[in-house]
Amino acid sequence: MKKQRKPIKKEQQDKPATLGDLLNEQLTKQLKDKQKELKEEEQARQKAEEEKRLKERKLKEKNKSFEELLNENPLNWKEFK
Repeated sequence: MKKQRKPIKKEQQDKPATLGDLLNEQLTKQLKDKQKELKEEEQARQKAEEEKRLKERKLKEKNKSFEELLNENPLNWKEFK
C-alpha cells in the first residue's frame, strides 16, 4: 500500500512561516499591546520634551537684555543716525 499524500495548498507554499504563525495568539496579543504601550510612552515623552524646550525658549526670550535684542534685530541702526 502506498501512503497517500495530502496535497499542499499553493498558498502555504508561497508564504514563508512568520513569527506570528509560530507563536500562540495570546503571546502575540501581549506583544502587540506592549508595542502600543511603548509607542504611547514615547509620544508622551517627546511631547513633554517639546513643551520643556518651548518653555525654556520663552523664558530665555523674556530675560534678554536690551543689548541682545538690539544685536538680534536685522536693521542696521547706524543708517538712522
